[in-house]
Amino acid sequence: MYITVTKQHMDANFSQSASDFVNYLEKENEGRSPDLKELFFDQYNDRLEADHVIKEIDGNTAKLKKKEPKFYSLTLNPSKSELKAINNDPALLRLYVREAMKDYAASFYRENQVSVDSIKYYAKIEYERNFKGFDRQVKENQVFKAQIAKLENDIWKVERGELQGSTKKIQRQIEVLKAQIPHRIDGQIVKQGMKKPGLQTHVHIIVSRKDVTNRFSLSPGSKYMESESTLNGKKVMRGFKRDEFFEKAEKTFDKLFDYDRNYVQTYAARKTYSKDPYTYFAKLMNLPTNEKSMAFKILGKAGVSVPNLNIPKNQVQLAVKTFKHLKKAMRVAQNAASIGI
Repeated sequence: MYITVTKQHMDANFSQSASDFVNYLEKENEGRSPDLKELFFDQYNDRLEADHVIKEIDGNTAKLKKKEPKFYSLTLNPSKSELKAINNDPALLRLYVREAMKDYAASFYRENQVSVDSIKYYAKIEYERNFKGFDRQVKENQVFKAQIAKLENDIWKVERGELQGSTKKIQRQIEVLKAQIPHRIDGQIVKQGMKKPGLQTHVHIIVSRKDVTNRFSLSPGSKYMESESTLNGKKVMRGFKRDEFFEKAEKTFDKLFDYDRNYVQTYAARKTYSKDPYTYFAKLMNLPTNEKSMAFKILGKAGVSVPNLNIPKNQVQLAVKTFKHLKKAMRVAQNAASIGI
């Protein structure tokens, strides 16, 4: 489960309405009949219209300034194996979201524990993803497309008499490059805007910055994870325990659906890799044989080229022979937009 928390952002100031973001989330409903549209849901309601969401979020911004976000965006991105575990069932995904939002609420560091009934949120399931310009497949294809564009321009120059050369020879170079373009789907060259194949179901959640009473700020973007200060002689507890939320939400999925999560699928593993890749590598290699074998299999399915399993057991030799290779492979996987692990 890959979860992100981001603040609403519009240039130097923040938009006074959630309409742009909500309308963006309606993109998959374009051209659909009303009965086939995917609607928003909250903790207790399954079918809420976009207009209702905009009205509720926009009406819950008391005393927030222009330079303060009015809402936050969460995305819950189940891996392909997690989606398979629930048969890509939207009802089960809604169940999970509602339980995960309890974990979200409980992760605010306050004197009185925040409950899910204290937060105002609306969620929407999406089933598609499109390739973006920063996706690895698009960027790697673009290298070839840029060379092809240059050669096509050279043909134009030759025909205009601005460049010496053979147009037939240049055309042959173009055909060779076209054949070498690495990433295709059903024979079509992967490009920006193309739909990604396979299970791509994920959930967007819009959460009001203010609680349901419109009095208290609940900001998951707080720079404080867990801190206390004194205001008018009274102790004030503040902050949002982001790591705790990510880990709890992960365990909630496992408990709900009896999901057997491998080490490489955990938030703790991703965090360890980001902060201390050598420790990540050591933990990976020290897993029990069956779990380690499964870890490499999962990484392989995610497009990560992993070292041969027949490696010397000496940790120094392991580090020298395979760590650089694995580190490069993991970076490729992390940069890939399709969440595979």
